Amino acid sequence: MGGVGPAASARRVVAVTAFDGVQLLDVTGPAEVFTTANLFGARYDVRVVSPSGTDVRTSSGVRVGVESGPAGLPGRLDTLVVTGRREWRQAVAEPGVMALVTGLAGRSRRVTSVCSGAFLLARAGLLDGRRAATHWRLAGQLAAAYPRVTVEPDPVFVRDGPVTTSAGVTAGIDLALSLVEDDHGGDLAREVARELVVFMARPGGQSQFSARLTPREARHPVVRAVMDAVTADPSAPHGLESLARAAGVSARHLRRLFRAETGMTTGQYLESVRLESAQALLEGGNDHIEAVAGRSGFGSSETMRRVFQSALGVTPTAYRARFRSTAGYPARRET
Repeated sequence: MGGVGPAASARRVVAVTAFDGVQLLDVTGPAEVFTTANLFGARYDVRVVSPSGTDVRTSSGVRVGVESGPAGLPGRLDTLVVTGRREWRQAVAEPGVMALVTGLAGRSRRVTSVCSGAFLLARAGLLDGRRAATHWRLAGQLAAAYPRVTVEPDPVFVRDGPVTTSAGVTAGIDLALSLVEDDHGGDLAREVARELVVFMARPGGQSQFSARLTPREARHPVVRAVMDAVTADPSAPHGLESLARAAGVSARHLRRLFRAETGMTTGQYLESVRLESAQALLEGGNDHIEAVAGRSGFGSSETMRRVFQSALGVTPTAYRARFRSTAGYPARRET
């Protein structure tokens, strides 16, 4: 990998891999972003490529037309998008698929993967010594199968040098938008996001999870009652003692039970719910930052800022600026 990128006026060839069993949105999501960018002045030449150059049947049963095999592509590529399939072990065991990935990666300025496509990059050795993301359900499997990869199970996407890996299926859209923004700036990327009716881009470090959905494996009625109380009113003073009293158990018992059921402390869960509440208020309203902090339970804008910076890698103000651009607000020029 490496080399000098194409001139601004040249067409950027984007190769998107496809093979039998591939997840449909892994292919079509990024392809739609790049081709939509062309409506606003970008010059992407998107090619869907399979090992044999023939059409493929996706995991949903929908057939996808293929441009060519690898021999039909130019010698140098701007971007490679490696897609995945649920049965990743079968994918990495197919010589044709692996030859496609390794061959095209060596011809590409930058290499990316969507969802379980990270397993193909790992199998090719392209993630050795790098940080990587994949679908949260597969993060543990990726780490176990390829110990030389530093797997980050939470982010939407992770960049490490010329290689970017993204989380499950729709994260490929976030990834592609970020690449468009790299190539053509925030204004054009915002136009693409508005056209596709999606967020401008979730910051790469943003969690894949919803706090209200993460610990759904919790079955104990006490834990469920506590979770429901927290999500119903994140701004309430939900201390361990008060939550335990409301649930009719001791604080010590609730602490043990909650961690056993969810893998989190009540304080960690409360903070994650408050963070999600603040995100929703910033995305959909015009309240002052201090008011958002109060309504979401953080108490002060400084506390909220620290949590945002730690969890998402952005300030609340920066977070609002990115998400407002998809809702008809005036866009702030990015530098």
